[in-house]
Parts: sequence; structure tokens; C-alpha cells
Amino acid sequence: MKIEDFIVQLETEYEDLRPGTLKPDSVFREVFEWNSINALILIAMIKTEYDVTINAEDISSSKTVEDLFNIIRSRVV
Repeated sequence: MKIEDFIVQLETEYEDLRPGTLKPDSVFREVFEWNSINALILIAMIKTEYDVTINAEDISSSKTVEDLFNIIRSRVV
């Protein structure tokens, strides 16, 4: 599992993100309009693609794309 692949998946999931927009140190909530719908999309995408369950607290405690990636990577079986 590589962060580059995770970033591509995120950019694909959100129509407002152009490829190449996100970097590991991007503050994901500031890159596009962040709301509860986008949080649910993120939770569902992570569950579908990585079979990892995250919650609102995980998202809140993550500032950057890399923070989020590290949570997911730590839970991959």
C-alpha cells in the first residue's frame, strides 16, 4: 500500500479534485469544500477499497492526507 495510490483514489472519488491536486502534506479539509457528505464518502471509500473502518474521530484527528493514510495503513490486516 502506497500513499501515491491512496491519493489517486481520493482524487478519483471526489469530482471537485483534479488529478495532481493532493500531496501527502495537503490539508484535505482545505483543498475542497468539506462537509458531512464528503466525510461519509471518504468513510465509504476507505471501507470499500481498503476494508478498513474509520470514524469521525479519525477524520477529526487527521490534518493531512498522510495522517489519514497512516491511520488506514495501521489498520490494514
